[in-house]
Amino acid sequence: MSDTDQKPIPVTGLAYALAERERAGKPIRVCIIGAGEMGTDLVTAIRRMAGVRIAVLVDRSLTNAGAAMEIAGYPAGHDVVCETADEIQAAFDAGKIPVVSDAHNGLAHPLVDVVIDATGRPTAGAEYGMAALDAGKHLVMMNVEADVTIGAYLQKRAAEKGLVYTVGAGDEPSSVMELYDFVTSLGYPVVAAGKGKNNAFNIDAVPDDYRAEAERRNMNPRMLVEFVDGSKTMVEMTCIANATGLVPDKPGMHGPDCSLDELPTTLCPVEDGGVLSRKGCVDFTVGKGVAPGVFVIAEMSHPRIRERMNDLHLGPGPYYAFFRPYHLTSLEVPLSAARAVLYGTSDMKPLDRPVAEVCALAKRDLKAGDTLDSIGETSYRSWAMRADEARDEGAVPVGLLDGATVLNDIPKGALITRHDVGVLKDNKLYELRMLQDRELGYEPCA
Repeated sequence: MSDTDQKPIPVTGLAYALAERERAGKPIRVCIIGAGEMGTDLVTAIRRMAGVRIAVLVDRSLTNAGAAMEIAGYPAGHDVVCETADEIQAAFDAGKIPVVSDAHNGLAHPLVDVVIDATGRPTAGAEYGMAALDAGKHLVMMNVEADVTIGAYLQKRAAEKGLVYTVGAGDEPSSVMELYDFVTSLGYPVVAAGKGKNNAFNIDAVPDDYRAEAERRNMNPRMLVEFVDGSKTMVEMTCIANATGLVPDKPGMHGPDCSLDELPTTLCPVEDGGVLSRKGCVDFTVGKGVAPGVFVIAEMSHPRIRERMNDLHLGPGPYYAFFRPYHLTSLEVPLSAARAVLYGTSDMKPLDRPVAEVCALAKRDLKAGDTLDSIGETSYRSWAMRADEARDEGAVPVGLLDGATVLNDIPKGALITRHDVGVLKDNKLYELRMLQDRELGYEPCA
């Protein structure tokens, strides 16, 4: 038998369900908001999947969609710029991909089953996320900065409407959740969960210092700095905390320099030789050999279980690290969209009451009258805290700081509080966060 005569390999599970949708001519129809780096990944990934089709691609500037299509392997002219609902329908029916500049025109279209937010901007995540739910669409949130600010509110609204709200598969938080679900389903208590930090840790990083590297890696310098200065790690660990109830052991977490083999003996209680003051924490390591992986450390105290684990060359315990050595970021996200539509399930969603908050420390001396820039720029870096500690200290959620005005001088390294900044209030993110605080019975955080 030649290679060309070889029968296709049978598919099972989710792949089978998607193949059935393809055969029936009823693909899952996705609206992607954002045609930048993440959006291009999504377009490319969906191109190779059965049973999933892009119903609308939102490109605010109408400058990136064509390049995304070309990278994904679509023929020239496959994207069609549309302005009306009828034009979107006609382009889709013709086998093309409708492209719109106004996200609201795309996400509310009757074609759309599920919306993926790939904007990366918290304010956009609030506006488009709430609009998607109001339009009766399932919502896949790649915008983790929005999730840690208003995720509990969005999840509650989705549940009330019979819709799915989910953090997208493939990022470190949802990859941790796979391990967390596995371990807790077996009945083992989680001692710690987290990730290996991908980039060198430089808390003073600013975009100008990393512009050349960002260009080499085809990245936005601001986004690269968000990884380097630790902001992204703080956001991701808080996302995990608020979906599991695990908490930062201390503000900013420990972030030890330990290898994969050292994780179980480092991220465990102090009385057992580790650094934690309690069990049930989120944390990260800067040690080599862990990134780009994620881990969950579980306690397996029963002597029979430990005997078997030792037989399986996993050590004497009682703490064991379960490890996933990769996460595929944007490339896995379409799976969340598929599961939301097919099964009505979420890969990761916040608890009703957040247990952690992403706050901010001044990255430089800030003067009264200054206007703060965005995460990953020059004004501040993210800082994870327990939610109760953040409230007690008056910390402002980092997602609300973009464009805020400094009211009193703030020294470098100081926590940014509501007493020292005035945040922008004329936006959906602020509105939803105030509603979330009110529903939880908290004093407004800003």
